[in-house]
Amino acid sequence: MRFATKALRVGQNPDPTFRAVVPPIYQSTTFMWQDLDHIPPIDYTRCANPNRDMLEAVIASLEGGLRATLYSSGMAAVAACFSLLEQGDHLLVASDIYGGTFRLAEKYLPRQGVSFSSFDAFDLDSIRAAKQANSKMIIFEAPTNPTMRVPDIRKICEVAKELELLVVFDNTFASPALQNPLSMGADIVLHSTTKYISGHSDVVGGVTITNDPDLGLWLFEWNKAYGCTPSPFDNWLSLRGLRTLSCRMERHCKNAQIVAEFLESNPLVTKVYYPGLPSHPDHEIAKQQMSGFGGMVSAEFKTVAVAKHVAESTKIILLAESLGGVESLVAYPPLMSHATMTEEQRLERGIPPTMLRFSIGIEDHVDLLEDLQKAFDTLPASALS
Repeated sequence: MRFATKALRVGQNPDPTFRAVVPPIYQSTTFMWQDLDHIPPIDYTRCANPNRDMLEAVIASLEGGLRATLYSSGMAAVAACFSLLEQGDHLLVASDIYGGTFRLAEKYLPRQGVSFSSFDAFDLDSIRAAKQANSKMIIFEAPTNPTMRVPDIRKICEVAKELELLVVFDNTFASPALQNPLSMGADIVLHSTTKYISGHSDVVGGVTITNDPDLGLWLFEWNKAYGCTPSPFDNWLSLRGLRTLSCRMERHCKNAQIVAEFLESNPLVTKVYYPGLPSHPDHEIAKQQMSGFGGMVSAEFKTVAVAKHVAESTKIILLAESLGGVESLVAYPPLMSHATMTEEQRLERGIPPTMLRFSIGIEDHVDLLEDLQKAFDTLPASALS
């Protein structure tokens, strides 16, 4: 089966009782045993649930993985990956990683006796330089948040294997519809399923996928022990959203390309970050390892005042955190995704106070362009000074 068909058919046969085409919600904490001689495959929802099993099967299939494990949030999925680290271990973190992942590495891992260093995902020698004798894991993402850079996944994985590092890759921005990092050498792929996988801004969740049976078992058992499991209804919502991922991503990509080109042509915009633009420094590598350029666009504006006016003036594009939903959103990274970093740390990572990040939805692109143009047209002269 191809991608779009897998999303609709893997693990989703009509229920045997009523033949419902849409899987029902198994909103039960516990399931009856027939007898004490046979342990049922599902007995308690913290450990397993039919809705969870369905969603895990679909996501594993779409990512080309052996086993998926679902969590109650994307950060819980990151924490599950970090649970593979022991006291005395060292972690390599890409310098342009998501702010929440950076916060976990900087603030909480040291309390568990785990140290970390940053590396530049666009300089393979920096990985070798950051490697220590006790280094065990490397984590990175692409496209990056919010600068939309696209490092070479295969080359980083090759260096990581050479250095005997476990590779964790955050595939949230691309989704399995656009790239499959397990096939490029990653050991574990994670997603915030809150974003493109669920796609409707109405459920929070996370997932890890791996082809390694031992890693898959560890992640599952850690989740069972710590209880970071999503509810049956959360899983049902995510599966409902996932079924349309293929067609949604086509529209996200199309609209984002149009918006990126529009922004690039505006004199009030000094820089646009979108892998689909020929001006993007990673345009060629993105063409090689992605089947589409995604729905995320970032841009720098002439002044902070211009950026804030645009963010606060659009009506169709809503000022809100998060991304990957059917509706278009605009975010201000210094106060949202990367708020826990200092201004110096943000600037080091190429996140100036003049930057906005757009999650482009599936609305009519003409309405999106008109919305942005009205924001520019109502800009007060004082915003340019």
